[in-house]
Amino acid sequence: MAANEDQEMELEALRSIYEGDECFKELSPVSFQYRIGENGDPKAFLIEISWPETYPQTAPNISMNAFFNNTISLAIKQSILDKLMEEVEVNLGTAMTYTLFEYAKDNKELFMENQPVHIVTSVGNNISIGTHEIAPSSKKRDKKEQLSKTQKRKLADKTDHKGELPRGWNWVDVIK
Repeated sequence: MAANEDQEMELEALRSIYEGDECFKELSPVSFQYRIGENGDPKAFLIEISWPETYPQTAPNISMNAFFNNTISLAIKQSILDKLMEEVEVNLGTAMTYTLFEYAKDNKELFMENQPVHIVTSVGNNISIGTHEIAPSSKKRDKKEQLSKTQKRKLADKTDHKGELPRGWNWVDVIK
């Protein structure tokens, strides 16, 4: 089989396997992203795999340079890429994109065990470490509904001095 036929078969298989999976994203017919972990998880990461023209016989290009991965240290990224490349060597000559994504999912805890919980931001080759803080929300507070004097008076007449409704206010009279 030609390399393009193998790629077409694998593309069809990937589309059917990951249909409806929000973690999987097809960037192009030869480039895919998969998010390992939940969206808010600080140890989640994104793998991008793209196929060269001779893909099943040659190794795919694996990248972790997505913006989603800025919180992961460079050493951890390199460690993950090294382990994925070992898996590529084992599966060379066969369709391996699904295998690589599943391998990464199965070994997520092992890959990320040395990842600190606080935020690590890398820009280029610079790494800066900061603690995770929740910024005060810039949303306006919901205003309470303003009651008129008449509405307040009616509410006060219905309730006792503690703001509670009197006993039996919702009882129903049964008429014979």
